[in-house]
Amino acid sequence: MSDMTWHDEGICQTTDPELFFPESGNPPVAAIKVCAGCPVRRRCLHHALTAPEEHGIWGGTTSNERRRMAKAAA
Repeated sequence: MSDMTWHDEGICQTTDPELFFPESGNPPVAAIKVCAGCPVRRRCLHHALTAPEEHGIWGGTTSNERRRMAKAAA
């Protein structure tokens, strides 16, 4: 299991978690704005790419964006 102590420093800790898991068809604009100002955004994205996190907004990216990143890196 990976070290996720960085998660405690995320802005998401003081934000409604449902914001980061929008219903299908709803654009995640608000969550991505929260992530844009987060001090641990890069660590969050790294976690999402290596875990991998298949759902939700992580590091300011959608699951589709992360799939494209992983495919490009392969």
